[in-house]
This record gives sequence, structure tokens and C-alpha cells, in this order.
Amino acid sequence: MLLGHPVLFKSLCYVDGRWVHSDSASTVAVQNPADQEVIGHVPMLEAPQITQAVDAAQRAFESWRYVPVAKRAALLLRWHELVMRHQHDLAGILSIEQGKPLAESRGEVAYGASFIEWFAHEGKRLNGRTIPTHIDGAHLGTILEPVGVAALITPWNFPHAMITRKAAAALAAGCTVVVKPAHETPFSALALAQLAEEAGFPAGVFNVVLGEPQMAMETLVRDPRVRTVSFTGSTRVGGLVMQAAAQSGIKKTALELGGNAPFIVTADADLEQAVRVAVAAKFQTSGQDCCAANRIFVARPLYERFVERYSDAVGALKVGAAFDANVDVGPLMHQGAFDATVARVVDARTRGARITVGGAPHARGGWFFEPTVIADATPGMRVYDEENFAPISAVSPFDTLDEAITRANDTEYGLAAYLCATDLNTVFQLIRRLEFAMVSVNGAKFTGAPIPFGGMKASGLGREGGAEGFEPFVETRYFCLGQLGLPVADATRAAHAIAG
Repeated sequence: MLLGHPVLFKSLCYVDGRWVHSDSASTVAVQNPADQEVIGHVPMLEAPQITQAVDAAQRAFESWRYVPVAKRAALLLRWHELVMRHQHDLAGILSIEQGKPLAESRGEVAYGASFIEWFAHEGKRLNGRTIPTHIDGAHLGTILEPVGVAALITPWNFPHAMITRKAAAALAAGCTVVVKPAHETPFSALALAQLAEEAGFPAGVFNVVLGEPQMAMETLVRDPRVRTVSFTGSTRVGGLVMQAAAQSGIKKTALELGGNAPFIVTADADLEQAVRVAVAAKFQTSGQDCCAANRIFVARPLYERFVERYSDAVGALKVGAAFDANVDVGPLMHQGAFDATVARVVDARTRGARITVGGAPHARGGWFFEPTVIADATPGMRVYDEENFAPISAVSPFDTLDEAITRANDTEYGLAAYLCATDLNTVFQLIRRLEFAMVSVNGAKFTGAPIPFGGMKASGLGREGGAEGFEPFVETRYFCLGQLGLPVADATRAAHAIAG
């Protein structure tokens, strides 16, 4: 892979403004999922080195928190400009380590950069407020303060955007960060560190560490100086993060976890639109997306026609390596994901489902799997009950709207839901009754920097993006200001000055 800016491909961790090896010389190989070829090695730091990253972040926080917000914004905007300038290189790095088609990787880089720009500007509006007093002679208000060092633990399916979505909010608020990316996809994180350095962030403000996953997580999360943790990953590991956080006292924790998104197609839906949206909502990132539409419920009058046209559209998707032309679906991330996909399809077939297209390992071999439609899926099938990080989707008919809602909500997850409908009464009923934090109507694209992304139930806590994206990284400090011997008018002016 040729890069226009070769220094972006880093094979060292980034701590306190320095590029560091592991003290034990331990490394891990990173593979290209398309051919399993090793594309590089990165150091696996030991616990003391990860603690050194927290040391650096804590030292940097004592000054970074007081940097004027306009200067923090200027650094973030410089970072944004560098990311977009090197978008092609960053997309190439992302594709070769994650496997997603190059066009998707370019989209992820631009999407990730949008959070840097958004929070750079939104940070200027982190205002406190004046509270009408209920105490004679007192003046009341609030100040929003950065919470401290933030540990950001990110997944392999969106290795660029999950970092920028968290880090931009934290940095804009005045926090410093220690990022622990997935060891399967470290190079995107290290490239972002290189560009943060070029943008001029002070040493210790932005750090990237790798290590044995459980040890690295526990070392970061249990450190009492880490005052907030933002994690994206599986619900199982999210529970472990919460346990580790609780062992070092009470700290802020934001969790963006798994999903098992329903997609409801009502009887009045536009069939062609529903097919287009379903394909887009399911097969991005080869289906390896927590928001992917895993369970598609179709009103019975449309069911067979939907299955036929959806199957045709899925069968037309082009499977290939990231740098092949016009690729729609890439490989699965690793052998475990591939094996689980095979097992789910076998289970569905054994339990009576129809495989209308796909259903087998792809002729390319390796970790490629055919885009698959599994019709007549029912509860008890793994493809129906479980989150499927794969290019396979389950389709089922329903007879009444109440039935569709009940079946859609019959999951521990509550991240995203989709629906296609034209009747507004139906649309609003579904929006209110679906137990999911985000509902997309007649479209697959619904995320972005201005919106509060997150889940309910076993899909997580907190939100990322939008004004709500600051919540894990700020504390509300309240003050009650007496007259201090000043005339009331002077005390009022002082209270307004403190409230900012």
C-alpha cells in the first residue's frame, strides 16, 4: 500500500508525545482480513507503561483544562483539516486492516472527521447558567467543568470514527484522553495520533496504548485518576468494564454496546423503497455493525414479494477485497466471526428456514461469506435471537402491527430500529412503542455529529454526538454566592461573571 504521507503508518504506541515500544518487546501481528497476510506488528505494552500514559494524561490535564476554549477549538479544527487532507491515506490504512470496501472507508474517515469539527465549535457553547435564587441575598449558578482523564476503548468495526466521536468531545470539553483501540485494527488509531501531533496538541493530551485486552482495559479503568470511561463493544465486555470501573470507586461510564435491530415493513410501505433501505441498513461493513438490521419483519400481504426482490438485490451485491472495483461486501474480520456465521446459517436451515440467496462460504475462500437472506426465520434460531455481525439477515412475516412491535421488542437490546411506512399514524405509533433509542424511518442513514447516538436496555448507557456527547466528559458545578459585603448590584455582576 503506497501512502502519500508515509509517516501515517505507525507501528509504535503514543504516550506523552513520544512513540514507544513495549518494555517487554512483546508485539502482536495485524492481518489483512481479505487474505490473512500480516501487514505489520504493533507493541503490546505492559501495565506499568499503560499507567505511564495515565500519568502523562493527568499531568497534561492540569494545564489543558485551562486552555481557552477558542484555542482548544483551533487545535481541533487543525486536526480536522489534517484528517481531511489525508483522507485517502487514512481510508487505505483502514481498509487494509479492517477489510471494508475502500469507498466505505473513505466515508468513515469523513464521518469521523465531522465529529472533530462539530465538537470544536460546540465546545464554545458549554455554558453554565444563572439560577433564580430562593435564598435571600444569594446568587446561584452552575459551571460545566471537564471531569479529568478519559479512557476511550474502541472496537475494530469502525476503528477511525469511534475514536474521533469520543475524543473530540473529550478534548473540546477540556479532558485529556488515553485511547485503547482494538488490537485487530490499531493502525487507524496510531495514524490519528500522528495527525494530532502534527496539529500541535501538547504532550499527554492525546495518548494511544495497546496491550493484552483484559489487562489493558483493567489497568486503565481501575486507575483512580481516570475519571470517565467511554467504551464501544459487546454487551458482555461492557459489563466487565462496568465491574472494573466500580472497583476503583464511582466514575462516569458511557457504554455503546450490542444491538439486534428490527426492521419493520408495514402493509402500506413502498416496496421498492423498503428493499433499498433494507439492503443499505444490513450490509454496510459486511453486516459487522451494531446498528445493522438483523431481523426484518414484513407485513404478510407484502412478504413473498419483499423476499423475492430483497433476495435479488442481495444476490447482486459484489463481494471482494477492499481495493477491488465497485465492491459492496468485504470479508469477515476473523476466523471466529466466520465460524459463527457458518454455524448460524446451518442452525437456521436445520430449524426449517428457507435460504433464498447465499448461505455458504464465498468462492473467494478465506473469511468471505456470501450475502445471505434467511426467510421464515423464527424465535429460537440463532440468526433471529443473536446479534449477527455478518452479511446474513433474517426475514419473517407478521399479521398485525401489535405482533410486529412485540416481536421487535423481544430482545435484550435497544440500540437502533428501522421502519418503512407511509401512514403517519403508524409511523408515530412505532416510534413511541419500539423499545429502541434510535428509530430510522424510510431510510438507512440516520447517524451524524449533531445527533445523540446511543442505546437503552443492554445496548448501553449515555450518548455520543450532539450536545449530549459532552455528558461523559463534564461535571456540573453549582455555586451559591452570598453578597460578600458587596451591594446587591455588584454581587449580581460577580455571579454572572462566574457563571460565564
